[in-house]
Amino acid sequence: MSDLSRTVEALLFLSAQPVTVAELVEATEATEGQVAEAVELLREDLAEGKRGVVLREVGGGLTLASDPASEDAARRLLAKPRTPPLTQAQAEALAIVAYLQPVSRPEIARIRGVSSESAVQTLAERGLIEESGRSRFGAAIFKTTELFERLFGLSGLDQLPDPSQFDPTPEDERELRERLLKAGEQRAE
Repeated sequence: MSDLSRTVEALLFLSAQPVTVAELVEATEATEGQVAEAVELLREDLAEGKRGVVLREVGGGLTLASDPASEDAARRLLAKPRTPPLTQAQAEALAIVAYLQPVSRPEIARIRGVSSESAVQTLAERGLIEESGRSRFGAAIFKTTELFERLFGLSGLDQLPDPSQFDPTPEDERELRERLLKAGEQRAE
């Protein structure tokens, strides 16, 4: 492993966020080609299976992650959640933002059939979504963050599950629509 590869590994270890090649070039004062070669050497070294970490491309950058072979031990170590899990309302709001972004809070509430202010606020506080502007009516517009991609193991939004895979038949769609409308009406009462 070269000195530059060791430096790249150290930088990735120190960074809580994925690091782009451009950021590595700036930090190491090396050329893009040299950094690319160092990253490839690091990737090969970590891929040999002699280490407990692997190099992953996530959220538009590079990061070190635990080796999948260590998953069971890591789950036991980290079994106690550090933050509470998402509520159903938060999960629904997050899914709406992820698939329809950019989307406003009133649009989220209209789709869910209930006020989504608390869910959206909590998702923003946790860093999963962020404001990305204002609608022509002045409502805040939200999008997902790099943290969302990292936590869900996505290297980009194009890796979200394809909703067409869940495309219901016309009969199922009618039944689902009726159930959703009924649920929305019940929540509104």
